Amino acid sequence: MATIDICHPHQRSMQEARAAVERVAAKIGERFGIRSAWAGDSLDFHGSGVKGRIGLTPKQVHFNAHLGFPVSMFAGSIEAEIRKQLDQEFD
Repeated sequence: MATIDICHPHQRSMQEARAAVERVAAKIGERFGIRSAWAGDSLDFHGSGVKGRIGLTPKQVHFNAHLGFPVSMFAGSIEAEIRKQLDQEFD
C-alpha cells in the first residue's frame, strides 16, 4: 500500500481555504472517482482503492491518502495531480 502525504501552506481565511479544498476534492473526485464529506476541519474521502483526509488549519492544508495495491502503481502521477491542484487553488 502506498501513501501520499503533502503539506501545503496557505494564506487564506478558513472559509476561503475550505472552499478551495472543496474545489480540489471535486476535481480529484471527477478524475479518480472519490466521494468526500467534512468532519470538522477535515475532509474525509474514499473511493475504489483510495481513502484519506484533507486536513485544514489556519496556515496549512495537509493531504494524506492511502492507496490500495492496484492504485499504488499510479502513486507518482496521482501525487503530481494533487500537487498541481493544490498549487492552482492555494498559490
